[in-house]
Amino acid sequence: MTARGDASRVPQMVKDDKNRPERARSYAPFGAPMPAPPPRPGLYLVATPIGNLGDVTLRALEVLAGADVIACEDTRVTRKLAERYGIETPLTPYHEHNATEARPKILARLAEGQAVALVSDAGTPLISDPGYKLARDASDAGFTVTALPGASSVLTGLSLSGLPTDRFFFEGFLPPKQVARQKRIAAIATIPATLVLFETGPRVAEALADLAAGLGARNAAICRELTKLHEEVRRDDLAKLAQDYAQGAETRGEFVIVVAPPLEAEAADADVDALLRNALERVSVKDAVGEVALATGRPKREVYQRALELAKDSDD
Repeated sequence: MTARGDASRVPQMVKDDKNRPERARSYAPFGAPMPAPPPRPGLYLVATPIGNLGDVTLRALEVLAGADVIACEDTRVTRKLAERYGIETPLTPYHEHNATEARPKILARLAEGQAVALVSDAGTPLISDPGYKLARDASDAGFTVTALPGASSVLTGLSLSGLPTDRFFFEGFLPPKQVARQKRIAAIATIPATLVLFETGPRVAEALADLAAGLGARNAAICRELTKLHEEVRRDDLAKLAQDYAQGAETRGEFVIVVAPPLEAEAADADVDALLRNALERVSVKDAVGEVALATGRPKREVYQRALELAKDSDD
């Protein structure tokens, strides 16, 4: 990333490598230790696994092992990843509750010529965490800011949803209180894109009920525990999914909710009929319904009903 601000400030602010802590730097991606050279001074935004610890890049491991310190949301969570790969880099907490106090200390490390790796508990930093303020301040101060791409629950949920991926809107967490949540759902209802949301297990049933009431008969996917042992993806219209969770569907774990675009932005009835007729000539009714529902964003039950009507008309 190109640093903003007066580049002439950088030599005055950044001290030489004598200020960098001396320690053995290594990591063990395949069980055997490998050396990890110290990265150039700067802030590194490192994506970490969202569940399965195997979903980490070699570049991420090398930077985490070579950095002078790892700033993380929860040191207990990051320590599990570090121990898995033999990384002994010191950890320092950086989260929404201590960010105001911790941010100047991290900037001071950067001014001393250190390499700081920033991670979230899971996935890509700066998504639903306070990391963007640190990245902004570091860039404004003239320090190098580098991103190491990797796992993202947003993109993983979107790719598994079976919904349009060409345009999407990331909403994050809805408000916990119902009135505020309903107002927010109304505000995003007309966005002509697939919606991606986060939710917690204890609130997922209530959130789905409000989404069904506020967004109508849209297709959706509920992705739970992505990349973990008990990964689960449920696909149906919002009303049916809300009913499932109201009646006791599993709510343990982390949730990504993906919702189809507004019906107003979807195919007209004539387009649906044309697609159905074409599909029914090639595949079974079940496969045709799935194919057309995916292509148009229409609820499967609606497409199935129309398929039955077309089949009846052809028999007559």
